[in-house]
Amino acid sequence: MDKRISDLRLNYSKRQLDKQDLDTDPIKQFRQWFDEALEANIPEPNAMTLSTSVDQKVFSRIVLLKQITDLGFVFFTNYDSAKGKEMAINDNVALCFLWKEIERQVRIEGHVQKISEEDSLAYAKSRPRSSQIGAWVSDQSQVIASREVIEKKLKETEERFDDTDDIPKPPHWGGYLVVPEVVEFWQGRPGRLHDRLRFRRENENWMIERLSP
Repeated sequence: MDKRISDLRLNYSKRQLDKQDLDTDPIKQFRQWFDEALEANIPEPNAMTLSTSVDQKVFSRIVLLKQITDLGFVFFTNYDSAKGKEMAINDNVALCFLWKEIERQVRIEGHVQKISEEDSLAYAKSRPRSSQIGAWVSDQSQVIASREVIEKKLKETEERFDDTDDIPKPPHWGGYLVVPEVVEFWQGRPGRLHDRLRFRRENENWMIERLSP
């Protein structure tokens, strides 16, 4: 056993979480926690683990939350990427946020769907120019021979759009909405006896349950 790993531990003690502390709507509760993560100056509090599943295999990666709506959580990516293809096969996904500085975690289970082309275009136009060009450059998740492949395509794409400020959105790029079915709020507590409160959708209602740590 590597004791450098096994001896790593923190004793969480900053806050507690009770049912009466929660909004009855998990998305409103998430907004509150997200605002507190922003106020705590946590670097990239919108970084989240997105997990997909195909053929009984699970795949995870970090993506960035870009919008919170009354329906759920929005992120953007290449539709032809590995995750895009996985979500086309199985729309059941999971998200996980970790804000260790305030000893909190949020887990979300739900289904994913593409947002409208209009909404994807509106966000695409708000991105920095380099990111707009990057969406054309990267054949995301495809095997390439070297970094030079990307550099060459970047130069060609910059030249292609050199005379315009209006870079079109690639047809293979856009947004996804994760509609939650389960949302768990986790608050670290001493002795690993953490507070875990789970929202679970039943028809149009949300049930709130406390889970054993």
